[in-house]
Amino acid sequence: MVMKRRIFFKQAAVLGTGWGLAGQTLAKNFFRSDKNKLPRWKGFNLTDFFSPDPITFKHQTTGDHLKWMRDWGFDFIRLPVAYPCYLDFDRSRDIRPQEVYQINERAADFIEELIRMAHKEQIHVSLNLHRAPGYCINAGFHEPFDLWKDETAQAAFYFHWGYWAKRFNQVSYRLISFDLVNEPSMKEDLNDQHSRSGPVPGEIYRKVAAGAAASIRKENPHHLIIADGNSGGNHPIPELVDLNIAQSCRGYFPGAISHYKAPWANKDPDHMPVPVWPGQVGDQFFSRKMLEDYYQPWIDLMNQGVGVHCGECGCWNKTPHPVFLSWFRDVLDILSTNQIGFCLWNFSGGFGILDSGRTDTDYEQWHGHVLDRKLLDLMRKYV
Repeated sequence: MVMKRRIFFKQAAVLGTGWGLAGQTLAKNFFRSDKNKLPRWKGFNLTDFFSPDPITFKHQTTGDHLKWMRDWGFDFIRLPVAYPCYLDFDRSRDIRPQEVYQINERAADFIEELIRMAHKEQIHVSLNLHRAPGYCINAGFHEPFDLWKDETAQAAFYFHWGYWAKRFNQVSYRLISFDLVNEPSMKEDLNDQHSRSGPVPGEIYRKVAAGAAASIRKENPHHLIIADGNSGGNHPIPELVDLNIAQSCRGYFPGAISHYKAPWANKDPDHMPVPVWPGQVGDQFFSRKMLEDYYQPWIDLMNQGVGVHCGECGCWNKTPHPVFLSWFRDVLDILSTNQIGFCLWNFSGGFGILDSGRTDTDYEQWHGHVLDRKLLDLMRKYV
C-alpha cells in the first residue's frame, strides 16, 4: 500500500504539473525578479507537523484552507516539520542516535499528501526541518546529540534531507524547495527554552549546509535550497554565498513588538513594557528607520546575487492589534519595496488570520472560523 501510494504521488506530480527532469530547461524563466533571485512568494506557515509527537493522520489544514489562500492571492506555504513526528521508536524513553533513521513511511506519506494538496492549488511548498536531528530553537524533545558539534548528528541530518529530496525528485522547484533547519543558533542547553545562545560559527554552518545540499542535489541537481539566517534567523550567512543556497530572514524585529508577552520567548513576559509603533518602548525609540537598518544587510546580500525570502513574520496575539498592524505595514512595505516575499506565522492560531485568539479584534465569521479581516486586507495589499 505504501509503495502504491508513493507511485501514485510521483505520477501525479509529473502529470499534474507537466514537470519531469527534462522540464528543468524552464529554470531561467522561474527567477523573474531583476533584483531578487527568488520569487516574491507570499503566504503562510502551516503547523500541521510542528510537534515532535506522532502524527494523528488528520490534517489541520484542509483543501478549503488552501483554496482560500489561493483565492486571496497567496502562492506559498512553509511547512515546518519536527523530524520525530515521522519516526518509529519507543516514546516511553528518550530517542537513541540510531533511532533517528527509523522512518515511519505511513507518516511520511501523510506529510507528502498535504504537500500534494497544496501543489494541486499551484501553491509552492517550502519543506523545513523545524526540528532537525540534533537541533531545535524550541525545547520539548530530548535530542540525542548536537547538530553543530557531532558528526553523528550531521550524518543523520544529511540522511533526512536525502530522504525528502528523493521523495520529490521529479517535482519542479516551481512547486517545492527545501529549507534546511529553522533558526540556527548555538545553544548552551538544547533542552532549556531560555538557554543562552549565539550565532553558529560560519565555518560550521557552511559545513552542515553544504553536506545537506549535497544530499539533496544528489537526488535532483536542480532542487531549490534555502538556509535560515544565523542567530535565530536574524543575520545573513556570508559563508554560504558561493553555495547556490538562498537565505531566509525573519519579520520579528523588534521582539518587544512581535513577541510581546510570549512566554516561550521571554523569561518575564508579564512585566514587558506595552509596545507602541512608532514611539518609545522602554529605553528604545521604535521607528521605521530601525526596520530599514535591520533589513539592510539582507538587501546587501540580495545585491550579491543571493535569493532572499522572509520565511516567518507576524505578531503574537498579545500585541495590541492597532500596534501590530502599524508595525506590520512598515515591515511588509520594506520587504515588498525590495522584492522580498513574506510568510506569516501562522495561518490559523496565535499569529494567524484565522482563530488567532486576540481579544481586541473585530472578527468576521468565516466558514466556522473567525477571520481577522484587517490583517488579511493589509497582507493582500502586498500580494
